[in-house]
Amino acid sequence: MAIDAPFVLPLASDQASLALAGGKGASLARMAGAGLPVPDGFHLTTAAYRRFVEVNQLERRLAEAVAAVDPDDLASLEVASSQIASLFQTAEIPADVVDAARTAYAVLGADVPVAVRSSATAEDLADLSFAGQQDTYLNVRGAEHVLDAIRRCWASLWTARAIGYRARNRIPTQGLALAVVVQRMVAADAAGILFTADPVTGRRGQVVVNAVWGLGEGAVGGSVTPDVVVVDAASRQITRQAVADKATMVVPDANGTHATPVAEERRNIPVLSVAQVHALADVGLRVQALYGQPMDVEWLIADGAIQLTQARPITTPTRKPPAEVWNDSLNGDYLWTSANLGEAVPDVMTPCSWSLIRMFMREAMSLESIEGHHLSGNIGGRFYMNLSVAASAATAFGLGKLFEKASVEAFGRLPEGLSIPPLPLSRWRVVWGTLTTVAGFLLRVRSAQRGLWASIDAAPAHAEALRLAIAAAHQRSDLQRLWSGDVEPFFRHCSLLLAAGGRVDGGGIAKVRTEVRKLASEADTNALLTGLQARGAALASLGPVLGLAELGRGEIDRETYARRWGHRSPHEFEISTPRPAEDPEWIDRQLAGLQGVDDARALLERQEHVRAEAWARLRRSYPSRADALARRIDRAAAAFAAREAARSEVIRAFWVLRDFVRKAGQMTDLGDDVFFLSIDEILAVLHADTTAVGRISDRRETYDAYRALPVYPSLIRGRFDPFAWAADPNRRADVFDAQAVVAAPSASVRGFPGAAGIVDGVARVILTPEDADALQPGEILVTTVTNVGWTPLFPRAAAIVTDVGAPLSHAAIVARELGIPAVVGTGNATARIRTGDRLRVDGERGTVEILY
Repeated sequence: MAIDAPFVLPLASDQASLALAGGKGASLARMAGAGLPVPDGFHLTTAAYRRFVEVNQLERRLAEAVAAVDPDDLASLEVASSQIASLFQTAEIPADVVDAARTAYAVLGADVPVAVRSSATAEDLADLSFAGQQDTYLNVRGAEHVLDAIRRCWASLWTARAIGYRARNRIPTQGLALAVVVQRMVAADAAGILFTADPVTGRRGQVVVNAVWGLGEGAVGGSVTPDVVVVDAASRQITRQAVADKATMVVPDANGTHATPVAEERRNIPVLSVAQVHALADVGLRVQALYGQPMDVEWLIADGAIQLTQARPITTPTRKPPAEVWNDSLNGDYLWTSANLGEAVPDVMTPCSWSLIRMFMREAMSLESIEGHHLSGNIGGRFYMNLSVAASAATAFGLGKLFEKASVEAFGRLPEGLSIPPLPLSRWRVVWGTLTTVAGFLLRVRSAQRGLWASIDAAPAHAEALRLAIAAAHQRSDLQRLWSGDVEPFFRHCSLLLAAGGRVDGGGIAKVRTEVRKLASEADTNALLTGLQARGAALASLGPVLGLAELGRGEIDRETYARRWGHRSPHEFEISTPRPAEDPEWIDRQLAGLQGVDDARALLERQEHVRAEAWARLRRSYPSRADALARRIDRAAAAFAAREAARSEVIRAFWVLRDFVRKAGQMTDLGDDVFFLSIDEILAVLHADTTAVGRISDRRETYDAYRALPVYPSLIRGRFDPFAWAADPNRRADVFDAQAVVAAPSASVRGFPGAAGIVDGVARVILTPEDADALQPGEILVTTVTNVGWTPLFPRAAAIVTDVGAPLSHAAIVARELGIPAVVGTGNATARIRTGDRLRVDGERGTVEILY
């Protein structure tokens, strides 16, 4: 440890390592830095403890006290512990440590009640559990009492139990140190523990919540039998609930805490509402995703808000490989990207969704594979595109340079040192493989382009008719006929419409953006390319938020809004996830989030003036070229609008598929297990072939295992093991290269200019759309990636910053349209920025400055 290591660190400090802040402190810092709800406070680091030991010359005397202990002889352990306690009680805390602790405590408030918790450097590790080995003091008030609690925490490193535990596990005592966490005390209405896997069996895919009234010490210490609620992690449905007789509860008092009787009418009622259970499950799974493994999380609820007071790995289960391996990175040396695709499909996919997405890709993409090398793949359950296939095809036809430029707009720049490996095929084989695939595809696309808008306009009514027919089906044979005669053809037709819409003016937006940038500044380029509207209708990606503006102004009713946009959501390609229109409270939540901010209509009107001024500048500088460029932009806008509209109908078709699969689950008595079969396997089960049913358990286990991991890097080259990556404390969240060491990420936060403008504001890091309610009007939204389901959030944000993205990503396009400054594709924003940081976002230069 550095000699000048600080005695005190802010709770969310990125310096709060295991060595300085101990296991509990490092965990709290990690959660606070990720934007999870943690009570404010500070760390008194191990440097303070070492200063105390050094000044009082205790190291030798501590070693002597424990040298002769017998770990199996309680009397010898107690003698050593008593000797050490006396040493700690009489030793003086050095003045510089006292000053640091007093100053940090004063920042929290005058005589504010705090919890003072021990945090050992060997505590809460994955292979050893020291939980409860050291002490915690609650409801401590005043600087003198805080200092006394700190001294007692230090001494608790040497209790008989702790000395014996270290001796039995052969943990050296030389150089041992203890940190202390001081946090604002929260008077909990309810508290408890949650486990993101079964704490006994280790089974994943469920969240187990224990809950008691009052403070959590009743549940942690075992003095109160808690309620137990089990939640399915995928569906968030409560699968089991046991309500206990909770006779007492722990509450704070002047001396710390005490147990008091629970009012008779509350003893045998559930501590948590259904909404609170769901919220706790969501927070617990966020913690699991942050750590990449099942977690034991201590929580409390005060005034309706969840707070986390501790998190540690569950040590009981032994991790084993998933029952199946879903990993196309093992098939060759390719460069994979989740940019763009990761926006559309941000989740781990169920087998059913993956099989349907594969069908969609075969219809919607011109080049699905070349001699067995597939353009899209499944890596650990997540959707990736194989850039090696696309780049090899472009290079074989002499379009390599054009592909490089276009891919930057669509997928972002590659980090220095990362390259796209070519396919292991000759140029002739790539050419032939491409031509044989593309020729037939282009014929189908040209046919679909005739009457494109008529087909798009007819799709909603067709989808609704199919949903009604599915609901009315009574026999398996009814479903079988619907699939072959109507559902599958409709799905393939909508997928082809997307391909047709995207090729009305192939690559138009990317090409015209390159042309405009030669004539205008980055800010004016962004402005000139807004207003991407055609046929008098806004882009479909803006539809949900513009529809909310219409609803808020009384121009449409709720039924109309749900009919138009109830199929669009952050998880719209995952058919196991309910559509927003299936939730009766969905519209109310959307409207509530827009209270007190300009609606999308007002933002678009403001952006019209910015665009007009940019056109005026361009016409003054290039009067002979402006009209031709305007026509080019109009054509590109029309093509873009067609693609967006067609994509919306693809998503509506996925709602039809969801209804079909759910109905199949009902008719076969598989229920939600049906989502763990491919569509072909579901059709086989409908024909009484149940061979695949035996694979469901293994697939659910595999799905749960992958879903428990953090989101993988957006760029992956070579063989990638999601579990090994997640377990690596030095893992990169932006890129993985099995072949070479990629250049270190920039210490600054830089990305693509998404939408021009400079904004100073407070950061709000949000990792999932389910946590969107935390975004306050005027804050800067910092997240990994957005899609259309995030769009209703945008009017609340002063600026947008994303890890993943490019100039043509969802966040960039929507932010430009609404005139919200944005920086996209930073790679490291969510790792570098914490909720509450003051930021300066420059959307023209693509920079994010952390001011303080």
